[in-house]
Amino acid sequence: MNEIKLTDSEKTLMEILWEKDKAFMKEILEAYAAPKPASTTIATLLKRMQNKDLVGFKLYGNSREYFPKVAKSDYFKDEMTTMIDRFFNSSVTQFASFFTSNSKLTQKDLKELRDIIDQQIK
Repeated sequence: MNEIKLTDSEKTLMEILWEKDKAFMKEILEAYAAPKPASTTIATLLKRMQNKDLVGFKLYGNSREYFPKVAKSDYFKDEMTTMIDRFFNSSVTQFASFFTSNSKLTQKDLKELRDIIDQQIK
């Protein structure tokens, strides 16, 4: 999969589409918090995201129902990989060490993490 790059504005729009699964322009605009962007701004973002193959649409007469073409889990996985590559020299071990020593994890949290790792090892 190609690296998924989203601007902050595109990420906000994708969050709406991921939550709704599919939506018409009116529904997308309604999902924004105030102050809402102009519909032309949203249309421009949608067009740009279609060009990146992140968003698709189904035509109903003159109306378009938009949907995400990238799963949120794929985007999150790509973001995490990029962060680990950038800040931890591609070392998941360095990331895990940093995360566990700099987070306010409880003993319960740490045990749950260990259980997840143990399940992956088996």
